[in-house]
Amino acid sequence: MSLAETPASLSHSAGRWGMAVFTGAVFTSAALLFAVQPLFAKMVLPVLGGSPGVWSVAMVFFQAVLLAGYAYAHALTRLLPLKGAIVIHLCVMAVASLALPLAVAPGWGRPPADGEALWLLGLFTASIGLPFFALSANGPLLQAWFARTGHTQAANPYVLYAASNVGSFIALFAYPFLIEPLSTLGWQTGWWTQGFNILIVLIAGCGLVAIRTAGDAGASVEAASGAEPAPAPRTILGWIGLSFIPSALLVAVTAHLSTDVAAAPFLWVMPLGLFLLTFVLVFRDPPALSQRTMLAIQPFLIAAVAVSIARPTLFGSIALVAAVHLAAFFVTAMVCHGELAARRPAPRHLTAFYLWMSFGGVLGGIFAGLLAPRIFSWVVEYPLVLVLAVLCRPGASLDAFRHDGIAKLLAALCLILLVPAGLIGVPPLAALAVGATLATGLSLVGALAWRDQPIRFALLLVLALGVIRVYHLDTGESRTTRSFFGVHRVVVTDDGRFRLLQHGTTFHGAERLVDAGGQPVQGPPEPLTYYHREGPLAGTLFAVRERLARPLRIGVVGLGSGSLACHARPGDEWRYYEIDSEVVRIAREEFSFLRRCTPNAPVVLGDARLTLTEGEQGIYDVLVIDAFSSDSIPVHLLTREAMAIYRRKIALGGVIALHISNRHMHLAPIVTAIAAEHGLVARINNYVSSPDRVADMRLAITAAVVAERPADLAGLGEAQGWRSVEAAGVRPWTDDYSNVIGAIIAHYRK
Repeated sequence: MSLAETPASLSHSAGRWGMAVFTGAVFTSAALLFAVQPLFAKMVLPVLGGSPGVWSVAMVFFQAVLLAGYAYAHALTRLLPLKGAIVIHLCVMAVASLALPLAVAPGWGRPPADGEALWLLGLFTASIGLPFFALSANGPLLQAWFARTGHTQAANPYVLYAASNVGSFIALFAYPFLIEPLSTLGWQTGWWTQGFNILIVLIAGCGLVAIRTAGDAGASVEAASGAEPAPAPRTILGWIGLSFIPSALLVAVTAHLSTDVAAAPFLWVMPLGLFLLTFVLVFRDPPALSQRTMLAIQPFLIAAVAVSIARPTLFGSIALVAAVHLAAFFVTAMVCHGELAARRPAPRHLTAFYLWMSFGGVLGGIFAGLLAPRIFSWVVEYPLVLVLAVLCRPGASLDAFRHDGIAKLLAALCLILLVPAGLIGVPPLAALAVGATLATGLSLVGALAWRDQPIRFALLLVLALGVIRVYHLDTGESRTTRSFFGVHRVVVTDDGRFRLLQHGTTFHGAERLVDAGGQPVQGPPEPLTYYHREGPLAGTLFAVRERLARPLRIGVVGLGSGSLACHARPGDEWRYYEIDSEVVRIAREEFSFLRRCTPNAPVVLGDARLTLTEGEQGIYDVLVIDAFSSDSIPVHLLTREAMAIYRRKIALGGVIALHISNRHMHLAPIVTAIAAEHGLVARINNYVSSPDRVADMRLAITAAVVAERPADLAGLGEAQGWRSVEAAGVRPWTDDYSNVIGAIIAHYRK
């Protein structure tokens, strides 16, 4: 039966439009519920540096409040008669409407230097907790009310669950592709408020239909389903486990993808939209895609993800890598959710089913979004959950392991080869380092051959992923640390020439350790990567120094390894702004730029949008904006409002230099448009590095420089590689509006 069809009969005349009212209410509620997620997360990005961790924590909040809403729905259904439940829920919806329109709650300004995740959970709770809670209860509540009507589908209220997920799916994909590029946050919050008010009317209509049509037919459905016993503990544990894995994968995949492009709704909603699509497909009767097909495809996709984790550059383009990860996530979620749909109980236990399913989702989100970044120094949760997903395949059990000698042998190999290296940090057999790649390849081939034996498949994945992690093919050092803002890796190259700082897939600084003769470098370190003396950032400092003919006052947003410090000259005054305390520690302890070149320069901890507004204004001759999360620049640092802050911070004749390199977005027209909005002049420099320079860690870079007057850009002309960029038709980004998809399209059109 189609969701749009009107049933042939209900027990009363209202039945002719009853299904339409229930479907409309469920659809609208789900659309509002999932539209608010990217909408409000975008609102709070400026507070926490545009980190992908913001979305991970936001997902935990949304899942936790969803669980609270399901528990409330379960309690109302079990403890109160239908009329009482309807009245109470309408009152809750009305009270929640008083918290609108959506906005960041007052009093939540600058976050703490530590405990950002808990602080962010508090911010979400204070700002949107009540409206989101009220919306969260609607799905199971409306389905439970529908089950008490006399509708011909009352015995299968899960048909409304598909309508719910269709609404969620449409809202999520409409946000990045239509709503975000074509409207402002102010417009979005206004229409969201109107939608919430309309929903209250629809819920009242559902209540009226339920009351008028509940009777003998509804009672008979309830009585029939009541004959089914309550779910056993083992059944409940199965619901929890099958919900845990897709939820944890959702957080892990989203963080993995959004690190290198941008912390933006465009990349957040793709995994979440696929997650919801799986519910739409599996809760159809019959399912749109067979479970057998999903089980057949899953091993190949998981193996491909394992290869991409072990060797990130093997797949080439970011689009192909993203497609592999999203496909593996989608199919794995289909397998888990398909099993959930097959195990769904009778309508009498519907709210309990959703409650435990939500509980499993919360546990998965907490594990991947909150616990893993605290427990592990690298992103172990992603491959670990993939292994757990394999163990959800048919045939995985303790009994199967006990009677499988090959599985026991593989488990012993994992213990012998991986545990000592993981605990001690020293491989027990150095020769294995040489064969790590071969071992990984053979393990993946074996995993494909044993795809119908999940215990063996899972153990081979552990071996494949673990051996690459703990047995390094290079001879250099490698230290990995993790914070709320990501994973940082300090690496010494295998030839011992450089020490590198890596965040995600991008290098954020390099220090030469030995000279051409192989001797330790003496004297102040040489700035490399994007900060070398031939590059546009160094050229900007030189030009301003020549023009002003005096020591400079320089502010730097984004510390990295501290490479820029060694462009300092006697008498200069330097100040750094950095959001991540772990980066500050690395710059001071692992690299020598700061302590050798600007030992007395202060480092201000916090998001630059907040910290730059503090203290004296008009003080910098050069303000360098060089903040990155892997390859992505926080969007809120490239807006009209951000430029206004930078402008107030520079002195008369000063300049703003922005590092805008990005593998996936063309940002030069956006910076130009923002500068023009303020009446400023802008120049762009696309510095291309030759292969021999790249080998010497002098990398290509795209930079922008912005100033009040053309005269302030003296020495930064075409001869030095600077040029004007056309920005006609480009809408400036603001805190209220940004268009990441447009910037990506512009990049690939160049």
